[in-house]
Amino acid sequence: MGPTMSTTRVCSRTAHVRFGLARIDVTPPVGLYHRMWGAARHDRSTGIHRPLEAQIMALSPVESDEVAFLRVHLDWVGIVGSAAYSQLANVLGAAVNISPQRVLIGFSHTHAAGIFSAHRTDKPGGELIRPYLVSVQEKLADAARRAVVSMQPVVMTHAAGSCAMGRNRDYWDQKRGRYVCGFNPDAASDQTLMVVRITDASVRPVGTIVNYGCHPTTLAWDNTLVSPDYVGAMRELVEQHTEAPCVFALGACGDVGPQAGFVGDPHVADRNGRQLGFAALSTLMSMGPPQTDFVYQGPVVSGATLGTWAHVPFDATRAEQVKRFDGGTYSVQLPTIDLLDSRTLRRDLDDWTQKAASADRDGHPIAARDAAAQAERARRWLERLESIPADRDFPLSFSVLRMGDALWVSCAGEPYACIEVELRRRLSRFAVIFTPLVGPMDVAYLLPADRYGKGLYQQEPSMLAAGCLERLVEAIAQKIEALL
Repeated sequence: MGPTMSTTRVCSRTAHVRFGLARIDVTPPVGLYHRMWGAARHDRSTGIHRPLEAQIMALSPVESDEVAFLRVHLDWVGIVGSAAYSQLANVLGAAVNISPQRVLIGFSHTHAAGIFSAHRTDKPGGELIRPYLVSVQEKLADAARRAVVSMQPVVMTHAAGSCAMGRNRDYWDQKRGRYVCGFNPDAASDQTLMVVRITDASVRPVGTIVNYGCHPTTLAWDNTLVSPDYVGAMRELVEQHTEAPCVFALGACGDVGPQAGFVGDPHVADRNGRQLGFAALSTLMSMGPPQTDFVYQGPVVSGATLGTWAHVPFDATRAEQVKRFDGGTYSVQLPTIDLLDSRTLRRDLDDWTQKAASADRDGHPIAARDAAAQAERARRWLERLESIPADRDFPLSFSVLRMGDALWVSCAGEPYACIEVELRRRLSRFAVIFTPLVGPMDVAYLLPADRYGKGLYQQEPSMLAAGCLERLVEAIAQKIEALL
């Protein structure tokens, strides 16, 4: 006896919306302050591996002429400070006449771009930071306007694939009795890849979105070149085969990094990018024609009795379903940890800086590198203290956007990958696109409650207390339930 119920329709996860896209080059000048890594021994970039890009997407219901959301994806590690993030959101919102709360700025999180922070203008190459930021802001505003002008009805077809380039990076160093942040071959990781094919009314491809959770940390302290890391080669490959722009949307990756990482060789970053790019192209090839579902057609008697399936165009009811468009930006109050005061952090910064200089003078490069890395940790904490509210609760921002069969969820901070795994488990009838770091970087990581107190790197820079990741999941789930 066969099963009591059989699936006879496999729905293609589809959204029918108005969409516009513009892209710009945001590569900084050579010589700009580039020290992202605490272990780095250089301050200025020495060249360009691949250009940095920004893609701006304008979105609205298919039957509306108004812009509902502006999504920006930028090849930076992020923005330090809520004031700097809000300023850019205000500028872009004003450029297209929407509320800044509807401007969602995300980052590829490449660690080979540099830190474009006003706190670093006194460093070598820091004098170039402010002029660069002004230039990028102007170009982004112009691109936002162009994205709106280019808006047209499109069909977004979503599909899930897999890529093994990103791996768990919470590794237990048994010999030294401590966790380090690097490839862990003994732990599973979320390798889900989400791909969105965007086609116009004539079924011509007008864009591809690749959503994948893996830290762009192929290139590390030995690299002195500006680079989008693996993202650049991935985009290049996908665009060669689709003849349409490719947008990279980072997924949740607090505990995920490339297996081949922490190197100075840009060829390794390109190899990682091509691994992801071919996986994305494979996922694209799994899709049927736009606005069709895969439907069981019945048996055909042959050498065996064969079950046949076909891609069937949407009927009127299904066509209306994929036009659904709703969502907004929200926040959840999350408790912070007990933090060091600025006086202690400044003392630590001075002490470690002096130790680094002394080790350099005495010819001990490893000791100098380690001391400089500790100084960098103290410096970053000092910068983040400015964003912590006086009442010690942090209003973590997140957004939920329902578009047809898809849910696009974003949040500030860097949650572990389990957040998108759990949301996809609860919402399996939807395609779930998840993007972290949509907001200022200051909040840092969100770890599962049972990972606190183990000596993991991700806890050290994080200002949120244990249990905050779980509270964020529930807050997002409640908003999604209200939308549905």
